[in-house]
Amino acid sequence: MNTEKVVAYIVDWLKDYAAKAGVNGFVVGISGGIDSAVTSTLCAKTGFRVLCLEMPIHQAASHVSRAQEHIAQLEKRFANVDSRRVDLTPVFEEFKTEVTLEGKQETVDMALANTRARLRMTTLYYHAGLYGLLVAGTGNKVEDFGVGFFTKYGDGGVDISPIADLMKTEVRKIAVHLKVPQSIIDAAPSDGLFGDARSDEDQIGANYPELEWAMTMKEAGKTIDDFDGRQKEVFEIFLKRNAANKHKMEPIPVCIIPDGLK
Repeated sequence: MNTEKVVAYIVDWLKDYAAKAGVNGFVVGISGGIDSAVTSTLCAKTGFRVLCLEMPIHQAASHVSRAQEHIAQLEKRFANVDSRRVDLTPVFEEFKTEVTLEGKQETVDMALANTRARLRMTTLYYHAGLYGLLVAGTGNKVEDFGVGFFTKYGDGGVDISPIADLMKTEVRKIAVHLKVPQSIIDAAPSDGLFGDARSDEDQIGANYPELEWAMTMKEAGKTIDDFDGRQKEVFEIFLKRNAANKHKMEPIPVCIIPDGLK
């Protein structure tokens, strides 16, 4: 991959899209992870306004410190970048109170995790509407089109996806080129939806290089019987995630009424 040319291409694509849409710039949720750091830096390079939102909900201290480090660096490097911190913890806690029934919590950990992502999406779109901005997505190719590792109508609810055709390893190369803080480049990938520092690998059972390999193998028409050992285990993890999350990656099913019934 020619990193410099890919960066220039994405920046031009963002500039062209924003100009045609007639917007003032972009809003990006900053998590302290590499994907949001790369996305926000690419947006900053367009010259359009970039609003970086930090939206903690019982966030791990390491995530908070990396997010703040990145925002401070970006504001120092680019005059068109500004930021805001919106603490969503009280909103989240109030939501949990309201969805109880007779003192019994009617949600589970994953449902609450997805609620965090959807509260952030709502906050991003509030600011997008307020200032005439586009919500820039931070999902990479493996997350968005491989294992579906995102929240439907949460971090999956965006206007544009600048890095969704890049594998995680490619995003990492671009992060180095863009001079993203080393603490972010070195950090284990994490969705930050559980209030602790658990990694994506902890949740999925495979790391991103393994998932990228599995995605390539599936595209090549390989089956589970073509592998054994760890490769078979990883391929099975990928296939199960891919199948279970198809509803996130495909258009919403529409019931088309036959002409004769209308």
